Amino acid sequence: MTAALDIARRIARLTGVVGLAVLPLGSPAASAQDPGSLADPRAAMWPAPSEDDWARPCLVTWQRTWEDALEVARRSDRPLLICVNMDGEIASEHYAGIRYRQAETAALYRPYVTVIASVYRHTPRDHDRWGRRILCPRFGSVTCGEHITIEPLLYERYFEGKRIAPRHIAVELDRTEIYDVYYAFDTDSVFDTLRETIAGRPAPAPEVPLGDMSLVERASSPDVTDRIATERAFAGGDAILRRRLIETAVVNTDLDETDLLRLALFGDDLELKRIAMRGLLEASSPRAIELIADVLRTSMGAEDRDALVSALERLVDASGRVRDLVAVYRGLDGKSTLVPTGASYPAVPGPEHGLEYRHHAVVGRLEVRASEQIARPADPLTVLEFAESLLALALHPDTDTALGALMLRDARRVVAEAEALGASPWRSTAVAALCAWYEGAREQARALAEETVALMPADAQSWNSMAVLSLLAEVRRLAIRDAARAREAWPREWLTDVHAAHDLLAQHPHGTDAHVVAHHDFLLSFGASGHAARVLERGLERFQDSSELHRRFRDRLLAERRLDDVDGLEAVYEGLLREEDAHPSLPWYAGYASFVAAEVYRRAGDPTESLGAYARAIAHFQAGIVSAPASRDSADHYIALALAARARVTFEHGDLEGAVWDLLASFRCKPEAAAFLDGMNISPVATARIVLARLAAVDRPDLAASLEAALGALDPALLLPPEFESDGAPSLRSRRRR
Repeated sequence: MTAALDIARRIARLTGVVGLAVLPLGSPAASAQDPGSLADPRAAMWPAPSEDDWARPCLVTWQRTWEDALEVARRSDRPLLICVNMDGEIASEHYAGIRYRQAETAALYRPYVTVIASVYRHTPRDHDRWGRRILCPRFGSVTCGEHITIEPLLYERYFEGKRIAPRHIAVELDRTEIYDVYYAFDTDSVFDTLRETIAGRPAPAPEVPLGDMSLVERASSPDVTDRIATERAFAGGDAILRRRLIETAVVNTDLDETDLLRLALFGDDLELKRIAMRGLLEASSPRAIELIADVLRTSMGAEDRDALVSALERLVDASGRVRDLVAVYRGLDGKSTLVPTGASYPAVPGPEHGLEYRHHAVVGRLEVRASEQIARPADPLTVLEFAESLLALALHPDTDTALGALMLRDARRVVAEAEALGASPWRSTAVAALCAWYEGAREQARALAEETVALMPADAQSWNSMAVLSLLAEVRRLAIRDAARAREAWPREWLTDVHAAHDLLAQHPHGTDAHVVAHHDFLLSFGASGHAARVLERGLERFQDSSELHRRFRDRLLAERRLDDVDGLEAVYEGLLREEDAHPSLPWYAGYASFVAAEVYRRAGDPTESLGAYARAIAHFQAGIVSAPASRDSADHYIALALAARARVTFEHGDLEGAVWDLLASFRCKPEAAAFLDGMNISPVATARIVLARLAAVDRPDLAASLEAALGALDPALLLPPEFESDGAPSLRSRRRR
């Protein structure tokens, strides 16, 4: 019995609607007796938000950080309320799209100091290029980064190892829990608990009327309402007021004022930038450290960059994150004393170059080298080439694992003989280093890799030279990550070596997009986004068909630019398509870029733009099938998802007929995609069930019959609910008091 069916039965017991859960969803008997049996039975309890619902503002006011919430609660003598929400989950969608936007719900939450936790991002970035906050369209008064950042902190303290949504946890001023409500089958049980808790508490001290507070006083308040008022005053004020507010933020060291400082640092007033920079250099809060990292990503003079890194050095004991940032930026400015420079490689090898690395060719070459070694056992070059051939076959992906292990052992033995005969030191050491690495002797491999790279000519072009450069970069990255996890200091020279090795690999004839990905991700993970962007652009010039590089390119464009910018996500891909040497796979990537853009528009509450982007995505995917026929399977998959997503948008707009036709087209295009979750965490089947529930409510049996038939034709496994729709019972702790 499915979790959805069990939930339906509980709803039936609560509401008296017995017919909701008589038969399993999708069973032949159910379809024959009840045309609405495939509809989601929870839709009556948790109605899906409409386009008009999502267009309304969120009326519940959330504090930006847990620290702010604690201080506001202390000052106002109010309890805290933690709300947890999840994209795509039907009850969470109802809360976010309907309840949080109703005045009566906001009034119930107002006696609490509220925070919202959700791990889903609804905007690509949290600030625009001028430092202005980009509010989450789902929750209103916080950025996506804020409701994402707060979640693991609250999970550790209050979730008791359970990530469940929707959920409401009330917390007392001493940070002890009052109640925890989840798996509630109606909103009344949640709202009654909220009311009862407040009714049993003494009235808090009256708030100071906002009109009685000056802007400077409000600038000293952690409450989100005061922060918003201060930032709006800064944006709309004259030069005198703006300067006064920034100076207040600089001297107000007891309160985190990074949002106000950010506005000045990314604005165009040079004097305010100077004052804000002074404050930032003296700040020490976790958010100030992140602001320093953000400013370091921008173009600036060497003197300012050095001052910011020096400010981080002052805070190096505050966290391992700070220590790592310092080492990264100092390391990027250094020059490796180990990795050779000045390499000049030939053009990237063509397809015929790869023929020599096919398994049969590697086996044949080993046989030749073995014969030569038997004939000339004392010749160092012959013995070395035999060892290299053994290594090549040992590491070939088509070689049996057990046989590969034996060949690694033989390669290690033979290369020792070659070295004793006086063979090339760097080539011998390269074989020994790679043997040690793949045999698990990591420390020995590290030492040998360092020795090899120090001896290696700058223009070495062999596969082994690429492999040992890659090995050096990997052992350095692993050492840095291990030190960072252990919160230990690490030499900045390690980062310099990583950067230099990957710069060579980016040009090396045997370099791959995997090297670019590793380099980019490593730099990005340590906050060096400017350097990472340059690595990515150079990599895409060489590896135009790399899905991993395109994914990172999309993420970067979304993080740095608005969708409607002339150099926004879709515009960039449209420009790439117009280039004469555009890769045949580029229409597919342009289609996926439009698909992603459509979801961004949906999260921002712009259905018109999202529909246009979905249409462009479908057109690009169809063009990609023509230019690159091998992409048909994945193109059809995303066309089906785009059609179903478009159905969801038209459904929310109230166009049931259009929604049904798009869903039918989706199931025809790629039935296997029916249960696949898109970026909104919604599958075509989930949308179809919501639409069916609405069709039953408005008495449209004609449309319902068509949609029921399409669902009935799908593989029954595709009709199962997603894993996150667990079979939960109301929490036993929902009414527990201290």
